[in-house]
Amino acid sequence: MNASAEIDLIIASKDDWRGVKLAQLRAAIMDAFPELEEAVKWKMPSKPLGSPVWMLSGKNLIVADYLKNAVRLTFEGGQLLADPESLFNARLDSKVCRAIDFTENMDASSSQLTELVRAAATKFKP
Repeated sequence: MNASAEIDLIIASKDDWRGVKLAQLRAAIMDAFPELEEAVKWKMPSKPLGSPVWMLSGKNLIVADYLKNAVRLTFEGGQLLADPESLFNARLDSKVCRAIDFTENMDASSSQLTELVRAAATKFKP
């Protein structure tokens, strides 16, 4: 099974708003920078389906995870990105990344998210 199909399964595994939100975030990420590659990593007994990952030239760029009350997008290297709209709301003290916890009513297709994805891809493009 390819990564795209695996991510479809991950989305379908959540029968609440979090599956819908991840589908929206995935579309926003791929619309913002279509050259990103999809992958699924970190499968383990507690998380048998793994985590969706968007990569550029083999480097992890964005990782998605389900939390109890949010869908989290973690930007690897996010501490190096400008965030004028203050989208980052999690992992703010990390020295290697920044994250956005999307709750049910947060906009997953905002222009600010598009710009953040593009900035991340551009900054880390080889």
